Amino acid sequence: MDVYWLEQTEMDVPPENDWLSESEILCLDRMRFAKRHDDWRLGRWTAKRALALRLGVPALPQMLAKIEISSAPSGAPTVFFENKLAAVTISLSHRNGRAVCAVARGSVQLGCDLERTEPHSDAFIADYFTAEEQRLVVEASAVDRPPLLALLWSAKESALKALHTGLRLDTRLVTVRLVDAFDLNGWIPLRVHYRPAQVFHGWWRHKDGTVRTLVANPSPDLPILLELPAHFSDCESRCAYKTAC
Repeated sequence: MDVYWLEQTEMDVPPENDWLSESEILCLDRMRFAKRHDDWRLGRWTAKRALALRLGVPALPQMLAKIEISSAPSGAPTVFFENKLAAVTISLSHRNGRAVCAVARGSVQLGCDLERTEPHSDAFIADYFTAEEQRLVVEASAVDRPPLLALLWSAKESALKALHTGLRLDTRLVTVRLVDAFDLNGWIPLRVHYRPAQVFHGWWRHKDGTVRTLVANPSPDLPILLELPAHFSDCESRCAYKTAC
């Protein structure tokens, strides 16, 4: 199964909100905290840019505003285009001024996540990781331990998104297993097991101090990076948003 992948940063988000729908602007206006406000805009911008490419929609403000992302009762993002349900599944994640969006055709189980590489306490590991995962951490070198912890946590988050439960489900009910040797280069396959009968296949990658993970059912092929049109990232893009050329 093809899954497409796009990353954006806060610097990519235009200052205006004319690329949001009316209901999205109302939702944004209700947000009291600046970080939540900025993270939400970054996530929506990343998702709309990815969806515009997959839906064949010009990435102009008036067209992006017709792409609306709402939350299902489970919390999973649902995509509408021109007020009609779009035949796509997306997953979103943001961390430290960076966001990712994964997109697949049809209705599938899909989850993606970003996590910064940072130290975690022994108590955190005991509380959130299975015995099998804890053994992986114990056996890891001091250099590999922080990115391994980020990988395990991120893959759990991706699987919980694919299950439409989020952190409402005990993280120890899903077990992350590495398919290949732990490596810090390129996309590496992984599996996440939830109960005996359900297995998510996926990928992980470590770059610039951040771990990216993606899992899906059906099993996803290597993530396909979405290429933004060059003409929309230069002066023409800035003119569209009324900033200086």
